[in-house]
Amino acid sequence: MAEVRDFRELAGALTGLKQRSGLSYQELGRRVFTSSSALHRYCSGKAVPRDYGLLVRIATECGAGPDELNELLRYWRTATGEARATGSGADPAPGTRPPPHPPTRIPEDRPPRRRPPARHLALALLLAIVVLGTAVASAPDAGAPPDVPVPAGATSWSQAPLPVDPALFGVTMNSFSGAMPAFRVGAVRLWDSETRWAQLEPRRGEFDWSTLDRLLGGAERAGLPALFVFGATPAWAAPDARKAAYGDGSRAAPPDDLDDWEAFVRALVRHAGGRIDAYELWVMGNHEHHYNGSVRTLVEMTRRASRVIREHDRDATVVCPSVTELWTASAHRFLLRFAELGGYQYCDAAGVKLYQHRVTDPPETMLEAVRNVERTFQRAGYHLPLWNTGSTQTLPLNDPLPEDRAAEHAVRFYLTGLYARQVRRMYFYAWGNSKIPVVLQAEGQPPAKAGLYVGRLQQWLAHARVRACGHGVQIALPENVWQCEFLIPDEHGTPRRARVRWTLTGTADVPVGDGAKSVRYLDGRVREVDGRDSERITERPLLIEYG
Repeated sequence: MAEVRDFRELAGALTGLKQRSGLSYQELGRRVFTSSSALHRYCSGKAVPRDYGLLVRIATECGAGPDELNELLRYWRTATGEARATGSGADPAPGTRPPPHPPTRIPEDRPPRRRPPARHLALALLLAIVVLGTAVASAPDAGAPPDVPVPAGATSWSQAPLPVDPALFGVTMNSFSGAMPAFRVGAVRLWDSETRWAQLEPRRGEFDWSTLDRLLGGAERAGLPALFVFGATPAWAAPDARKAAYGDGSRAAPPDDLDDWEAFVRALVRHAGGRIDAYELWVMGNHEHHYNGSVRTLVEMTRRASRVIREHDRDATVVCPSVTELWTASAHRFLLRFAELGGYQYCDAAGVKLYQHRVTDPPETMLEAVRNVERTFQRAGYHLPLWNTGSTQTLPLNDPLPEDRAAEHAVRFYLTGLYARQVRRMYFYAWGNSKIPVVLQAEGQPPAKAGLYVGRLQQWLAHARVRACGHGVQIALPENVWQCEFLIPDEHGTPRRARVRWTLTGTADVPVGDGAKSVRYLDGRVREVDGRDSERITERPLLIEYG
């Protein structure tokens, strides 16, 4: 009778929480990443969740309080103990099939494999995190601050699995040789590459395409889509305007005659002949060192350029002028004004500059800027995808990051883009440059650790589909742990679950989860695991693969 009572107590508690929440089995299952039929089995007492983390997600989605979570833990421990003893009732991990027969009993002369006490402590710690809602303290030697503020805009989410676009992993080319990165990237952006307007058309109607052709040829050979960036008006087109931040005499202003602008756009698009995949219609449109004309004029330049590009290449993506300093109110006033004047109706994507307040800040803090941009666009009535097209112009003034920290930040730069959902391209600034805090690869040198790690991340996600991202208590993990979940095909093409995990700061020891088969590290190592193992999660992302 004990078995029946214990199953009924857990089932009754879950049923009460579900009914109180008002959620259907289907909706609740969608929120906690399991099937509605599995939830029905748990609530009817026909099965017990094998993964306590799933139980926590169900309870928290239904609004369980601390006492209820404690009670659920007690019921779950008793019920899973009974299920293991009888060989029935314990549900398999999500995405796996139950065994065709009850598990074979262990012979009496062979000691049973028990969960070490440390894992009981880990479960207790996990419950404490959920109940108290506090940040998890890292190991004493991890050097993490005692309180880790969660970046604004870091909302957990799930969706139907969508392909990870390789072009998300872009780099800005600080090079004019035509050489391409020696590690895996997905797209290139041409800026600080000797391809400014003033350099391509040094005199009205006279064009020098040699540097552009070298770069486009290199991108074509590497199979990389190229984003061309407009900026730096030639001196002849605005002789009395303020000079831009370059030594070529270019101007930080629109041309005096917008017909000169339209003629340059037309000449460029005709010459490129489809070799350019996307166009950023001005660099840092709200920064006086790059553009100090009126917003109304920039909207008109956007309208004209978009019309010309679409006339000659309907497949090209038009990206509205990029906006920087998104931490400031003035940047959002610029966004609103550009939108009110109709600028965004001419574009396929909005250009933004995502970067941290300080170069040493975690990349995840960029999510605050994404959230604020989304709110501004909501006010303006636009819902364009975002293309992150670079950093702040003061970036080279910062000191280099230590090699390991630089590599971790480079990988998490792209993971933050995935986490943000609205961001379709992440162009890291920059490739080829050796005088910036995070160097991927200096031209003529082997890739730095940061470049190698970025290439490894792309190798992991080459054919992946992303279905969820979250962090901390929201997904039943320690508060400093972040995760994105994918479906990745195995060697037979069968989609398998995989999770990329990392910490915002510090470390945390976390069970790998039911069905785990291996852990992959950015340095190329692989460790075989099973569902009872734990893994120390650090600021360096790793990949957990499931059977």
